[in-house]
Amino acid sequence: MMGNGDLERGGGTKGRNGAYPPRNYAAVPPSSSSSVYYVETSEKQWTSWLVPMIVVANVAMFIVIMFVNNCPNNDERRRFGRNGECVARFLGRLSFQPLRENPLFGPSSSTLEKLGALEWNKIVNDHQGWRLFSCIWLHAGVVHLLANMLSLVFIGIRLEQQFGFVRVGLIYLLSGIGGSVMSSLFIQHSISVGASGAVFGLLGAMLSELITNWTIYANKAAALFTLVVIIAINLAVGILPHVDNFAHIGGFISGFLLGFVLLLRPQFGWLERQNLPAEGRHKSKHTIYQYVFLVVALILLIVGFAVGLTMLFRGENANDRCSWCHYLSCVPTSRWQCDNN
Repeated sequence: MMGNGDLERGGGTKGRNGAYPPRNYAAVPPSSSSSVYYVETSEKQWTSWLVPMIVVANVAMFIVIMFVNNCPNNDERRRFGRNGECVARFLGRLSFQPLRENPLFGPSSSTLEKLGALEWNKIVNDHQGWRLFSCIWLHAGVVHLLANMLSLVFIGIRLEQQFGFVRVGLIYLLSGIGGSVMSSLFIQHSISVGASGAVFGLLGAMLSELITNWTIYANKAAALFTLVVIIAINLAVGILPHVDNFAHIGGFISGFLLGFVLLLRPQFGWLERQNLPAEGRHKSKHTIYQYVFLVVALILLIVGFAVGLTMLFRGENANDRCSWCHYLSCVPTSRWQCDNN
């Protein structure tokens, strides 16, 4: 489960010339089995087409990124001297930046910044709020892209088959934006790209969907344990340096709350009510606790996004309000130090 690599922080603190120096990239995206648990229901299965389309869109966008990057004529490459030759030069302008600059086989940080990477200064001071959305579709390298897209396929196809493209699409996009907002509030001196926040949102939605639809599932304890372990391991990896765990956490929380709102299932037996005697039929399609979860989650979502966006566009640093929160993204050890964000 944990062998995939991922990049969330696409660059570092700006140097004197305004460019981002190279960074070491390492992270692990969420992963999950598409058959973690079994549901006893006669609901129809949807055909999954949105998730494959998202994968195609991300691959196509990466090709555009590399075309724009044009490594052979990229001025940033020359800073690496004789050790700064493009990788896979037979690809021409689609070749990758030197591995010293980007070990994930991808473009330069300046190219990602130009095409819409998440950057606090441009969002707050240049009023480019669209970067909260555009960064979800950018990836820093082939390794980064493959890791996120494989995770998306494993998690997203199962959800789309169960709940359809509209609800899964909303969760994906809103979770990605939620991750971008949290990342911008806590990390303000680096650029960020990647779909990990959106993918973590789908993983969070799987957990809340299991909770709110608890009564219709078999093997509940095994399903819950499996999901919790997957989530805990992936979030724990986010405390490594140069990993934007705030995007992961923000995406997960957004998806977790959205799952209570969008992924409700009818009570067990409701779909078969016509085959039951009158005294055995449910009076309501959903239970009281499902409605309670829905209302509470919807309130928390609205308040959370309102507060987060207000703080962001006011230029506030969330670290000033939470002195220990930086440990959620990086824990310093004897082997590495964390950047001051």
